[in-house]
Amino acid sequence: MYENDAAPKASVVIPTYNRAGLLRDTLRQLTRQTVPAGDFEVIVSDDGSSDETADVVREFTDRLRIRYCFQEDRGARIALARNQGARLAAGRVLVFLDTGAMVGPDFLRSHLAVHDGPGPRAVIGYAFGYNPSDPMHQLAGPLDLSEPEAVWERFRDDPAFRDIRHEQFTGCDFDLSRRRTPWSMLFTINFSVDRAAFWAIDGFDEHISGWGGEDLELGYRLYRDGVAFHSTYDGWVIESSHERNMDVSFNEFISNMAQILAKHPQPAMELGWALVGWTRPFWDWEKEYRAFEAWTAEVDGVSVAGELAASLGEVRAGGRVAVFGSGGDIPSDLPPSVLVEFDRGLLDAALADGVHEGHHCIGLRTPLADGAVDTVVITSRLSGLWKRWGDDLTAEAGRVGRRVINLAG
Repeated sequence: MYENDAAPKASVVIPTYNRAGLLRDTLRQLTRQTVPAGDFEVIVSDDGSSDETADVVREFTDRLRIRYCFQEDRGARIALARNQGARLAAGRVLVFLDTGAMVGPDFLRSHLAVHDGPGPRAVIGYAFGYNPSDPMHQLAGPLDLSEPEAVWERFRDDPAFRDIRHEQFTGCDFDLSRRRTPWSMLFTINFSVDRAAFWAIDGFDEHISGWGGEDLELGYRLYRDGVAFHSTYDGWVIESSHERNMDVSFNEFISNMAQILAKHPQPAMELGWALVGWTRPFWDWEKEYRAFEAWTAEVDGVSVAGELAASLGEVRAGGRVAVFGSGGDIPSDLPPSVLVEFDRGLLDAALADGVHEGHHCIGLRTPLADGAVDTVVITSRLSGLWKRWGDDLTAEAGRVGRRVINLAG
């Protein structure tokens, strides 16, 4: 049994489920770290495995400060498993690592070096070979025969070896402070965070199950709470390819993003939701959010009260109305309506008299139920977004309203 009474600097949390062989490989690489073994602990959090996972953990008790926790198999509860592991952690820094992620010798040293800076930090690490939809199966043999750093040396110039997020990393020169949506890059295959900051927002949302999204949602709350986002290229991992049913997994991701939007119904997450789909460009999230911010600034304070007043004649008497792009200046004779506005300040102004219901949304996906209103008015405040999002806005207006008056495009 490895014993050390000193508090570790880092706690490595590895969730796992029936991947004992891959877990053994990951743990072996953690015995090769260039930081002293006493500086970190490893917590394996088992999501209900029925294989020899517990035996594999016992194999390393003389080489690692390692602990094991188990939860009953009730389906994929990865967020809960990560939190359960984190609850046992004593390190100032939590390092989340996937089973089958092969770490280089400087993995922990690199993460800890970033956390030496001021203030609480979230650190997103590079993951070579990580592309769930198109895994690099040819890495399996080399990873079995060689240490990760040798595999890195062999494949580092192969474009297929790049992290799926490579263009996002290089687009900001690995400086995540330059991104408006840094949380969109947070995948827990390789990620670390200040433990106090993690628990200040209550960790992962344990209501999110299945594959995908729980890490992005955590990242969004960390960002909103003022945690600084950083990256590490030197603290890399290599993903060891393994079987995934991506049809099932991606559908779970789509479902989880709808759940996340319901929890955070505001434009940044609305755009993320709209970009998740089999034919949707998820990695445009940053670009689309910047375009949205630019348009919001361009129409700051622009009133559509005149066009709303003119459209009232087309609204059936007694009918319930929703206005997409309401602005803050609402005609006094507009009956109690549902106002959907993407500028938070203008929405607050529009709701100040207590007459109307409001939602801080663009209108791509609102909290309104199917057929909630009789008429949806889409105002010209959405004209600058129409070329990109017109079809989506029209579809959402048609979902919630029986009739659509389009003044935007």
